[in-house]
Amino acid sequence: MSRSHSLGSLLLVLPLFVWAGLVAGISFLEAPLKFTAPNITVPLGLGIGRIVFAALNKAELVLAALAAGSALYLRVPARLGFLLAVVGGILLLQTFWLLPGLDVRAQALLAGRPAPPNSLHLLYIGLEVVKLLGLLLAGGAAHHWALQVARSQWLNRKAKQVA
Repeated sequence: MSRSHSLGSLLLVLPLFVWAGLVAGISFLEAPLKFTAPNITVPLGLGIGRIVFAALNKAELVLAALAAGSALYLRVPARLGFLLAVVGGILLLQTFWLLPGLDVRAQALLAGRPAPPNSLHLLYIGLEVVKLLGLLLAGGAAHHWALQVARSQWLNRKAKQVA
């Protein structure tokens, strides 16, 4: 495998698994557990959550850009490209629609106003589940594909040495 392909593969696989770890750790561990801590009020939890999810979103955008750039450079198979497009699409939906909507609700609650009922939070959680599964599938597929490419190139070099 050429050095540029090796680096490209690393910059595809690594961000996907780091991204999946961040989503799992923050969305499914930190977020629900913070409200079980002693002395954490709903306003305090919401304030912390707004900061944490804004930082997570920025990190996700960087990791998505790394993975997408590497995928384009490597010209990954269509199936892998589709998985990347799905998780990227979910991230964009969350960034430009769901997070701003949830932020408005959080600000209303923090100001002592009742927030109008909606299903944005449940939709966000559902999309987090789909995104996490997509990231794990895409990371596994990217790793498998990169290994296949490396093995094929190695076999081609060996065949040329024998000939």
